Amino acid sequence: MRMIYCNSPKTAGKLEVAGLDVDRHPREIKALIGVAPQENNLDPDFTVHQNLAVYSRYFDIPREEAEKRINQLLEFFHLQDVRNYPIDKLSTGMKRRLILARALLNDPKILILDEPTTGLDPQARHLIWERLQGVTVLLTTHYMEEAAQLCDRLVIMDHGRIIAEGSPQHLVEEYAGREVLEITGEAAIVDYLTRNYSNLDFETVEKAVHIFVDEPELLLIDLRKNFKIERAAIRVASLEDVFLKLTGRELRD
Repeated sequence: MRMIYCNSPKTAGKLEVAGLDVDRHPREIKALIGVAPQENNLDPDFTVHQNLAVYSRYFDIPREEAEKRINQLLEFFHLQDVRNYPIDKLSTGMKRRLILARALLNDPKILILDEPTTGLDPQARHLIWERLQGVTVLLTTHYMEEAAQLCDRLVIMDHGRIIAEGSPQHLVEEYAGREVLEITGEAAIVDYLTRNYSNLDFETVEKAVHIFVDEPELLLIDLRKNFKIERAAIRVASLEDVFLKLTGRELRD
């Protein structure tokens, strides 16, 4: 992400943003994009309004036009009532909304968003995605539902490498199928599935077994004939299933 918005040098290969080489045209690229980093990098010495006003000068936005945009963004992100507050008086959600407002101040062609909705309530998330329609957005997120809803194309990364890419629907169909049967029961169920359903894709999650299958009802009938099932649930496969299946379920730092 930092290489794309010309904050870190390119390590290898070729990288272009909007047809411009990052090594040769960093200033032009920065003029075209808006960036909302994951960390809070608002200036604590300025008020809400001053943070936006000072930022507008980096893009040579005329003062009158900058003030117009600032007022529009503060109103949209429901920050007009705190426009003269210092940054340390804002809640976490307000700070996040201000960072997003700042990213939109230069009317960017491309938005680069790093975990943009962390710390926001559901209403604020929906409001922001509505505002970002019509802009090319590159984002990182751990909210799988958000990625499935918003992305035309996505990549799943693990240890810095792309391990899968495509549309959300394509990835779910390829790696998880249509439905998932979740069951909790006797430990021998795993051996039974291995011996009698050699082509079946499943994984154990603590005491449960998650089975990726197109006809879960039929499989459940068979399992109930042979084992005592404590709990069974059938649900639609999701992008989160894909992510956990490809990257594992252990905690990461």
